[in-house]
Amino acid sequence: MKILIEIHALQNFAPSNLNRDDTGAPKDAFFGGTRRARISSQCLKRAVRQHFKLLVEGGMLNGDDMGDRTKLLLNKVISKMETLGRQPEEAKEKVKLALAAVSLTVKEDGKTQYLLFLGQREIQSIARIIHEKWNTITASEDGAEGKKAGKAKKDAAKQADPELKKSLDAVFDGGRAIDIALFGRMLADMPDKNQNAACQVAHGLSTHAVEREFDFYTAVDDLKPEDTAGADMIGTVEFNSACFYRYAVVDWAKLVENLQEDEALAAKALRAFLEGFVVSEPTGKQNSFAAHNPPEFVAVSVRREGAPRNLANAFELPVRGRDGLTVISAQRLVEKAKQLQAAYGGGGSTFVLNLAQAKVEGFGESVDSLSALLDKTLTAVQG
Repeated sequence: MKILIEIHALQNFAPSNLNRDDTGAPKDAFFGGTRRARISSQCLKRAVRQHFKLLVEGGMLNGDDMGDRTKLLLNKVISKMETLGRQPEEAKEKVKLALAAVSLTVKEDGKTQYLLFLGQREIQSIARIIHEKWNTITASEDGAEGKKAGKAKKDAAKQADPELKKSLDAVFDGGRAIDIALFGRMLADMPDKNQNAACQVAHGLSTHAVEREFDFYTAVDDLKPEDTAGADMIGTVEFNSACFYRYAVVDWAKLVENLQEDEALAAKALRAFLEGFVVSEPTGKQNSFAAHNPPEFVAVSVRREGAPRNLANAFELPVRGRDGLTVISAQRLVEKAKQLQAAYGGGGSTFVLNLAQAKVEGFGESVDSLSALLDKTLTAVQG
């Protein structure tokens, strides 16, 4: 049976510029006939992945269960080779040739052509295979004349050891990395090694209409004479303040599949994701605004049938009122959820952390802490 875990959060940020566009302005979107503040899903996922690093540092996650998104794979593998006793300069050419065998060309600047998302176990396995096949990975001069260096090295690597590509090809299985399992990956040169995400994350949207504001700032030279008037730097920063509706859904079966049927690891991944979704924040302009405002309403639903339900249409009509944006938004959200439940069915268990003290009777089971919310969610998923 398919199990979906959906999380809905309402988060009212003080004046801030958390996620900027190419002009430096806060991102926005047109929704329900009005302009809304927006935080991109990519920005939100990045914040969650940064939270995973904190969990690794705290010992709650294993670093081997994580991935790296980087163009600097060469440096990473060389570092692993050093722990195996290889010299960096010698390893550099061997790694380039080996990566070329699976079409991962390293450019002259030492970077791959695009960002690669690889698990730590995958990177460790690449280093191990190169170490084991060290003597067979050699550059051949045959046919190199007239070819670009990258093409010549790629051909040479393939010719050096027919088994090299086969060995390396088997490495790219996701490495049981929880961030790759959750968010997926695309390897352009190895499409059969792509991994479909177990998680979908919506763009955060304000529940109400928003207008941009401008902060005019000045700075004064600390060492200039006191009798000289005027600022030595001036500028403006755009910002807004908004109550965001944020939504994500996790496909439990897909998560377990992506983690090679390791349900215990999937449970850790799910808990880490839900926690990160609630407590992590985008870092844009935080030194200027310090908008550290945790969500005041969080609901998690565990459903065993039906399709996912993003409740953004609860705010198609912009929220207005004097009773507080978060409170009214929470009541709108619950009303929409009940309407959809009555129309389409597909019930399950819902757990609600309601710091806003909104009136949400009949929506789900109330909890008094994030820890309790996560515990009950995991019990419902695994029960």
